[in-house]
Amino acid sequence: MSDYKTFDLSSLCNEKLETILAPFEKEDERLNTNEVEWKGHTFGNSKTDLPLRVSGEQNLRGLPFLIGDHNNSSSENSLIRLKPGDKSISIPVDRKVNWLIFAQCVPGIEKNIFGQNVAEYVFHTKGNQSELVLIRSSIEIGPIGGGAMGTFSDVEDSLRPRYEGEWGNSGWRQTERSLESKKLFHLWIWENTTGNILESIEIKPLEQEFIIAGITSSNLQEHPITRSGRKPIVISMIDSKDADAPFDLEIEVDRGNATYTHPLPKETLEDFLSDDFKGWGESQNPSNSPIYSEISANPSATVLIKSQGQILGEVNWGELKQIRNKKVGKALLSFPEEGRNWVKVEVVDRDDNLLPCRIHFRSPEGIPYQPYGHHNHVNSNLGTFNFDIGADVRMGQISYAYIDGKCEGWLPRGDVIVDIARGFEYLPQRIKVNIAPDQQNLKFVLDRWINMNDLGWYSGDAHVHFLSTMGAMLEAKGEDLNVVNLLQSQWGTVFTNTEDFIGEPFVSQSGKNIVYTCQENRQTPMGHLILWGLKEPVMPWCTGEGGECEIGATLETGLCHWADEALEQGATVILPHFGGLSGECVALIATGRAQGLEFIYLKESQHKDYYKALNAGYRMPLVGGTDKMSSDVPVGMFRTYAKLEEGQEFNYDNWCKAVTKGKTFLTSGPIIDFKVNGFDIGDTLSFDDQTQVNVEASAESIFPIRRLDIVLNGEVVFSEISEKPVNKIEISTKINIDRCSWIAVRCGGKEYWSDGNFSSSNKAVLRPMKDVHYDGQRKGIFAHSSPIYISFNGETQMFDEDVIKEMIAVLDADLLYLREISPQQDDEVTTHRHGMKDHLEFLSKPFLEAKQKLHKRLAERGILS
Repeated sequence: MSDYKTFDLSSLCNEKLETILAPFEKEDERLNTNEVEWKGHTFGNSKTDLPLRVSGEQNLRGLPFLIGDHNNSSSENSLIRLKPGDKSISIPVDRKVNWLIFAQCVPGIEKNIFGQNVAEYVFHTKGNQSELVLIRSSIEIGPIGGGAMGTFSDVEDSLRPRYEGEWGNSGWRQTERSLESKKLFHLWIWENTTGNILESIEIKPLEQEFIIAGITSSNLQEHPITRSGRKPIVISMIDSKDADAPFDLEIEVDRGNATYTHPLPKETLEDFLSDDFKGWGESQNPSNSPIYSEISANPSATVLIKSQGQILGEVNWGELKQIRNKKVGKALLSFPEEGRNWVKVEVVDRDDNLLPCRIHFRSPEGIPYQPYGHHNHVNSNLGTFNFDIGADVRMGQISYAYIDGKCEGWLPRGDVIVDIARGFEYLPQRIKVNIAPDQQNLKFVLDRWINMNDLGWYSGDAHVHFLSTMGAMLEAKGEDLNVVNLLQSQWGTVFTNTEDFIGEPFVSQSGKNIVYTCQENRQTPMGHLILWGLKEPVMPWCTGEGGECEIGATLETGLCHWADEALEQGATVILPHFGGLSGECVALIATGRAQGLEFIYLKESQHKDYYKALNAGYRMPLVGGTDKMSSDVPVGMFRTYAKLEEGQEFNYDNWCKAVTKGKTFLTSGPIIDFKVNGFDIGDTLSFDDQTQVNVEASAESIFPIRRLDIVLNGEVVFSEISEKPVNKIEISTKINIDRCSWIAVRCGGKEYWSDGNFSSSNKAVLRPMKDVHYDGQRKGIFAHSSPIYISFNGETQMFDEDVIKEMIAVLDADLLYLREISPQQDDEVTTHRHGMKDHLEFLSKPFLEAKQKLHKRLAERGILS
């Protein structure tokens, strides 16, 4: 490092390095060995290291220092220790220097007195000029491990390991910054403002002992330690093979620091601006190019580009900032930012009312500039299961901030891309704006293309986890969502949202948004159950084997018993993420306990079994929910629209009642309008003879759709298919009716079904896919109504012998599991919550009830079973 030169102070050294290290390496005498090894503490569990343990040539903040001599020994004298009354020492220089950097400290923090005069430093320059500087405790010098306002730490900020670490430090990991080093020396800097040769330094001790470990000089024009804010750089690999390799590039800086690297989008700015998913994310780039990092460094700093520990190239930071683009080894580096402004932003409607929404800012290259208080990358672009990450959501490449209509923060000067969305009833915006050098305000107007509340329809997410009540409320407003059902539950030994349960709705001041903390009660393999509107918790939330409960848990109750307790409270019972006619959902359907059925995926198997249940005569309203368990899914991406009676007040109870009446459609974007002979979704028409009915249906969406289907008794009987993506499809047709029936409408992609729709146990595909969202599970874009029912010739309930017999077979398998497989407590020494002596009898009762009802239906038609 020829730009920095160390001083050899070994002839003046009178103290060993190990002497001052010893007190800080000694364990706290209040703790014994066992307590030190305990990992259950929130604080004090991080490994702490002193910056250096031996003398010799050392590097502090990227600057060279010679501590003692070149022997790298801690047993020799390597420090200068001066006490009050000691004679002054003189350090010859006789060379031109612009800066001197002193590594120094006060030995003991307990003896430190703020502002006490520690020493006088006199700098003698050529021409008989001298400058005296008073060195004061906690200002120009400070105690080991303490502070000194006029100095710099000897430890540079650093990043925590990106992908690994101890579980106990997982919360600290989210901060990204490392706090794993103790400060040893304070770096105090003197500037030679005369420009003359420095002849010598005179050190005169005063009122407190102190230590000088090393002195380094610089002839550069730069301040030795950077004080500039971080700036982004973009790295693009030149060779396509390197560019397409899996993402693993890292940046290192010697005289400064760098953030984690993150991939930038591959698509062009023009493609991004014209994309059909404005406001709703983009495909994640998982490769090595292009990427960006943010760097704060001195002009003389060296920036290293590394992959798998190998250096791919290096560049001088000052040179890059000056020329802005440079080829470095296999990469092209660019410095895109011209400057930045702190900007206040408002998003309003046409009446100039503030509009809660979801917003993202980025440079033309794709570098995010999120509002203050929000994340450029949610959890450093890592997983977020069981994390409530502020008010942010990630959709593929993009992290969005939920705002109440206002936000503020840094934006780069020049072109900025803004991406804004608010649910499905507003037109999203993805536009380019220009930030002028003195600009500090921005305003955006969002247009509503339809107001479903005015038409009597109110939206809700059936199924949300891990958010706080206030976080759910903010996100509901930002997604124009009327209801959020926030579900407490159990996950092994973790119980979530316990503190949010109040047994009543939490309502926004406007009355338009409601958060109700409810429950999802779960049991493997019998299934899950959502209980909306509970006044009291239904215990236990989860039971039996599987990932829901603690290891070694036993089966204490069942879904039907949970449903009974909920129904007694006036709650609503929903079958979540319906996967088919299996487990205890069959008993819930057959006995009439289930009041609704949730889709969260666009999967053919769930559709078929839902249609089978309808064909067997079980009128099950459809609801939509996200099953949000991470920050990769926006609240309300799958939502339920429920229609209230004309003139009925919107509140939580009325919304739930509308669901149970079947006045619903579920959607992940498209808005459905559907009538049969003028009757609405959930209604029942009656005919005595064969007839034709008029079907009017439409689907309109902010996302492209290709197909609208009319489904009669589980079969598609009419479709309108567009050869190209459109935003609206309509159908007007007649359908023959000759028996008890149901009719529904659905819309989606060209084949209706889409790829994607990954379960929580699958790794989602990152590449672009047709007709799917960019959420973590790549949910399909579709909508499906609950049926309109038709009674025929006095018959009000449909019947399907094969389905009934299949349901009985499922119940027999359920009973076999209860009796032969399920984990059980010993009844002889156990008193269960239900209080019955025979626990197996308690568990079996709803299944036997369901079988009895199904056999009765067969017998009523003369069918032996």
